[in-house]
Amino acid sequence: MYRIAVIGTGYVGLVTGLCFAETGNDVTCVDVDAEKIQRLQQGGEPPFYEPGVDALLRENLRKGRIRFTTDLPSAVIECDIIMLCLPTPPSEDGSADVRHVRDVAHQIAACLQQHAPPTRKLIVTKSTVPPGTTRQLADFFRHQLPGLPIVVAANPEFLSEGSAVENFMKPERVIIGTSDAWAARVLRELYEPFVRAGNPIYVMDETSAELTKYAANAFLALRISFINELSAYCEAIGADIEQIRLGIGSDSRIGKQYLFPGLGYGGSCLPKDVRALTHAAQLAGVSLQLIPAAERVNAEQIRRFITKIRNRFRGELSDKLFALWGVAFKPNTDDIREAPALRIIEALLQDGAHLRAYDPKALSNLRQRYGDALSYASTAYECTRDADALIIATEWAEFRNPDFALLRQLLRRPLIFDGRNLFVPEEMQQRGFEYHSIGRAPALPQAT
Repeated sequence: MYRIAVIGTGYVGLVTGLCFAETGNDVTCVDVDAEKIQRLQQGGEPPFYEPGVDALLRENLRKGRIRFTTDLPSAVIECDIIMLCLPTPPSEDGSADVRHVRDVAHQIAACLQQHAPPTRKLIVTKSTVPPGTTRQLADFFRHQLPGLPIVVAANPEFLSEGSAVENFMKPERVIIGTSDAWAARVLRELYEPFVRAGNPIYVMDETSAELTKYAANAFLALRISFINELSAYCEAIGADIEQIRLGIGSDSRIGKQYLFPGLGYGGSCLPKDVRALTHAAQLAGVSLQLIPAAERVNAEQIRRFITKIRNRFRGELSDKLFALWGVAFKPNTDDIREAPALRIIEALLQDGAHLRAYDPKALSNLRQRYGDALSYASTAYECTRDADALIIATEWAEFRNPDFALLRQLLRRPLIFDGRNLFVPEEMQQRGFEYHSIGRAPALPQAT
């Protein structure tokens, strides 16, 4: 059992704290947001939707294995391991803003100057930080606290929103960045309960560990952009991107994951990490080619989809009503950061259109952003009533098998723009819909 301080109760911090508490550790989560801390300590609703988080919060509070506080000095003094789970948002130039990480490092140093630790303390960067940051923090602590037993290691997270608890509990791999044998042993022991099935723990240098996180996200972005760029060619020549996806995905050298054509990647990680990696490489004198191209393709994919809608209405979108299914950047989350749906909303509003939106979890966040500029529906079917067209932007499970007969009755015209390829064009044609998807020829309703 370790005493762990998790600094930051955002997405990564809260999931990290709860999962370590679940395996018997004594966890203290720290945040500057007093209202959030009070709500969490009282077992209230977590600040974001993520399957499994609510149950873990209630259970570990009940068992006394986790607590929440704004008192950073006490947590630093009392705990053996201090995990930095702080935001690193993009700066205007695309670089990762590590201000929060550095600010907390200064606060930790000030605390330890007053209360010198009798035993070694391990400070761990779990935040996604530019390569070299962990070593810079180690140099900072050595300079500020000479002679004190402080070790800094990197331990990047690989959580996917919508399955973060499962990702943490059953990691495909754990990456530890340290050249210190004691730190490696401690982190191995900490993660041992999660890798009993035999999945690997890799120990490497700090900079390589940091770059592993960026490389993983950049490669996923490349895969998504590859299939999306190919979808444009498919539409031009009448090929079917879904058949091609199956054909190449069956090759074990390629695999099936992250080869789904759609509106492009979004969320809080891939967009900012692609830009940050490009910027970090430029600072090192390296001009990356593939990774910036993935970002350009991603932006073009959503522009193409919006153009498809505009062309169908011959540019006359003023006063048209569009029903929008899904605004979260992916299913099983309420996160709308960098969501493709936002680009659609902003473009259509600029064209004078009206939008009514429905999402199972993200409507509250959407309402905070757009207020009365949109209308909001409490059900998917209510959203479509008298709409000129339905737009599908997020592949929530409840959208996959709707009552098509009811949809035809509710829509003003049987017209669907599907940004996630949920349906088969030939079947939609037989059901009487005009159906536009990604990388496939449009389906027009059969003449009667």
